[in-house]
Amino acid sequence: MKIATYNVNGINGRLPVLLRWLEQSRPDIACLQELKAPEEKFPIAAINNAGYKAIWHGQKSWNGVAILSRVGEPQEIQRGLPGNDEDFQSRYIEADVNGIRVACLYLPNGNPAPGPKFDYKLDWFERLQVHAVGLLKLKQPVVLTGDFNVMPTELDVYKPERWVDDALFRPEIRAAFKDLVDQGWTDAIRKLYPGQVVYTFFDYFRNAYARNAGLRIDHFLLSPELSPRLKAGGVDREVRGWEKTSDHAPVWIELGDSSSRPPVGGGS
Repeated sequence: MKIATYNVNGINGRLPVLLRWLEQSRPDIACLQELKAPEEKFPIAAINNAGYKAIWHGQKSWNGVAILSRVGEPQEIQRGLPGNDEDFQSRYIEADVNGIRVACLYLPNGNPAPGPKFDYKLDWFERLQVHAVGLLKLKQPVVLTGDFNVMPTELDVYKPERWVDDALFRPEIRAAFKDLVDQGWTDAIRKLYPGQVVYTFFDYFRNAYARNAGLRIDHFLLSPELSPRLKAGGVDREVRGWEKTSDHAPVWIELGDSSSRPPVGGGS
């Protein structure tokens, strides 16, 4: 089974790019972030025509997450991250898909830091940690994936010295991500590429994509029940070079039915 995550940076404006990628990559499950579309503007007809069922949590102009599947209709479990009844931002959706609990998230950016937006990011991270413990207690295959807006280590950022005060790289955020992983999750891409530079985001400015001046901020975290099934993974880096594309590249993993085959890297 192939699962992908992709921050589309506006699903309607970049729908041709998304559909082209879906046809080319053919993920069984695709988690999307930053839809930037209200519920009624989600392009469900085009998604269905591409062979996918979908659930989504939209919001006008900002945020938005979705889970697409061509291996059975997603059975929605949770919409919105629990723990704050006053948080109406569309950043989390969770569903059961083909025997796997799939949690799709778009963690807040948090800039400028310090400030209210950074405080919101820290609070959101704390709520995610609490909810993630509950997911692990299910003792079933779970994948927690999406745009985490965090570079976990210096290996995950081009010229880390330039990012020390940024909300995506501040010590508090990196520590929060480490605490999350240390609950028992496996960082799938880093497991496959333990010492290799892998970027998933390239800014539109300063020719970042051509210079490979990127960040790794889109992640897959696998529960102990799912981690042994990890076979391969990678980044569809070339998608970032397409016309009118997102500033993120799609990231994917492949899962087997057992742990009999060792994991190998893939993509670029």
